[in-house]
Amino acid sequence: MIILVADDEPIMLKTIEFCLKKDGYTVVTAQDGREALNKLNEIQPDLVITDMMMPYASGLEVIGKVKELYAEKIPIIMLSAMGQENVVIEAFQLGADDYITKPFSLGELSVRVKRLIGNLVHQ
Repeated sequence: MIILVADDEPIMLKTIEFCLKKDGYTVVTAQDGREALNKLNEIQPDLVITDMMMPYASGLEVIGKVKELYAEKIPIIMLSAMGQENVVIEAFQLGADDYITKPFSLGELSVRVKRLIGNLVHQ
């Protein structure tokens, strides 16, 4: 299972990458929105985790690109330090499957990833 993780905070990106690799996933990272969009052209991930606010392209743009490129359902988890209701609603309307407000525990992220990937396997 390949997971694309996009976050412009280097420590957050490395921490999530470490956690997911420990859980046995292949992790591809992107340090900003533009890099995430480019990686989506190169690979087809099984799951995408993206920060909301990033340079060059937002998490909402990343969600839109996932939906544009891949007809089948690729689960998306949106990360954000902002818990604004309108942003959460927009993320879900664009196709996000889950939303986690920063800061969060790695255990919580791990459980949410396993749930979404488990749903893929059982479809």
